[in-house]
Amino acid sequence: MRRKTIAIATLVAGTLDIAAAMITTALHGKSIAGMLQSVASGPLGEWPRSVGWIGAAVGLAVHFAIMAVMATAFVAAARLLPRVREWRLLYGMAYGALLYLVMYWIVIPLRWPSSSGAAVTPLSVLMPLAIHILLVGIPIALIATAAKEVRAPVV
Repeated sequence: MRRKTIAIATLVAGTLDIAAAMITTALHGKSIAGMLQSVASGPLGEWPRSVGWIGAAVGLAVHFAIMAVMATAFVAAARLLPRVREWRLLYGMAYGALLYLVMYWIVIPLRWPSSSGAAVTPLSVLMPLAIHILLVGIPIALIATAAKEVRAPVV
């Protein structure tokens, strides 16, 4: 049952997050395929940028793999923390904010050091933060706590 919960949380939060990324990319007049290739280039280097739709497809797979790790971590934590079920929205918001901090302030600057010189504006912080809270953290928390196996371990 835990695998099913993780799979559902991954698919829901992953789809919401990548849809937001696609919309944001399109609104900025940039290539969605290029954005997905950039996602793939994070862990795989520069080759996805040069192979067209294959690089974009790999980027989509990488995105969902990362989201699976995020969902798995929350589901595992929810089993250990007795208050997660009753405070699911608060935990989901906090988890989304934590994921934003890790991705935007640690992972991206480490992988692409040149991006750390970009101007930080309220919109450049608040938009991805809101996306991570509303479309990633909260859905993962709601799905994880809806599962019957999320209980504090019996000691």
